[in-house]
Amino acid sequence: MRAVTWLLAAACLAAAFGANTAQAQWKPEKPIRIVVPFTPGGGTDLQARRIAPALAEAFGVAVVVENKPGGGTLIGAREVAKAAPDGSTLLYTVAAMTQLPHLYATPPFDLFKDFTPITPGSLGGTVLVARIDVPFSNVRDLIDYAKRNPGKLNVGSYGTGTTPHLNVEFLKRTAGIDVVHIPYPGPAQANQDLYGGRIDMYFDGPTTAIASAKGGKAKLIAAATEKRIPALPDLQTFHEAGLNFGVDGWIAFFGPGGMKPEIVNALHREIARIVGTPEFRKFIFDSGLDYGGMPPAEFAAKVKSDYERWGRVIRDARVKLD
Repeated sequence: MRAVTWLLAAACLAAAFGANTAQAQWKPEKPIRIVVPFTPGGGTDLQARRIAPALAEAFGVAVVVENKPGGGTLIGAREVAKAAPDGSTLLYTVAAMTQLPHLYATPPFDLFKDFTPITPGSLGGTVLVARIDVPFSNVRDLIDYAKRNPGKLNVGSYGTGTTPHLNVEFLKRTAGIDVVHIPYPGPAQANQDLYGGRIDMYFDGPTTAIASAKGGKAKLIAAATEKRIPALPDLQTFHEAGLNFGVDGWIAFFGPGGMKPEIVNALHREIARIVGTPEFRKFIFDSGLDYGGMPPAEFAAKVKSDYERWGRVIRDARVKLD
């Protein structure tokens, strides 16, 4: 019911946006904080720090990025959830937001009550990479090999309950194959063991996957996305190989629950303009991603769809973090 209510609210937002010409444009009255639930220097942080100065110029107030890592993004998310819904506190986070409520016996937050979706800054997903000497180079050959050798192939991730791990479970059930999941403390360790031949495959981010393939350290098998990755136009998706597997990820802005439509509209308008500039699009494309700017109502529907899809995967695989 909450999800339905959220979508109805999103529809109302869309109607309000259409009538917005009769309303005064919202302007922030105090500085804006962008909370990034990761340590400095990562992809999400770098994107936020490119968007922040342009947002400050557009609104005429200071815009600061604050890193609040920890708890698998929970620390930063919870801080934003309890903030005032006045547009002064935003969360810039990844699509794991739609997975976390399913991973705990007591959900850490209510995605549809505690947050207001605004817009993605970027869109992307993961890529299945394999050690250079595996005896397959595409999805169909991978499935054939895995079925002939059940339990022989292993797939790394950077932790239980992370998107790469859930992709492993998603692939196992969709393709009907038996592969072994090996969790690592982080992506660096997983990649190191992939390059060293100690694991067979790994669902990696596109930036690292592209670098690995160009350096001859790994081979690209397929994109775990709904459409091809712009920076990898020749790489087939799992969908194109005949599997109903793959979810387009995102890095996106959320506000606290209950934000007014005029605030959401104004933030979306400026963020969409910023991420649509040639400079930001090139920066994003070079990272193996695509730029965002999706309207709030459309993004709300995307979040709900992802929430439901990952919920099914997590329930079927019986993955829990507590």
